[in-house]
Amino acid sequence: MIIPVRCFTCGKVLASLFEEYKKRVYLEGEDAKKVLDELGVRRYCCRRTIISHPVYIKDNEVKEPLDEAAQYE
Repeated sequence: MIIPVRCFTCGKVLASLFEEYKKRVYLEGEDAKKVLDELGVRRYCCRRTIISHPVYIKDNEVKEPLDEAAQYE
């Protein structure tokens, strides 16, 4: 699953913000609320899209389920 390029509800571009969000929240351990505020994600629909996107941490890297499936093709 790939992060949507735009928010499903309002259309704000989110894909460019997701890499920074992943790095700061999952690897550096910052508070998700603070990171989203600093990135300018203020609407709850956009926050929902970013926060609910599935990721997992493997070998000190944040990966998405699509990354894992792509290596077996």
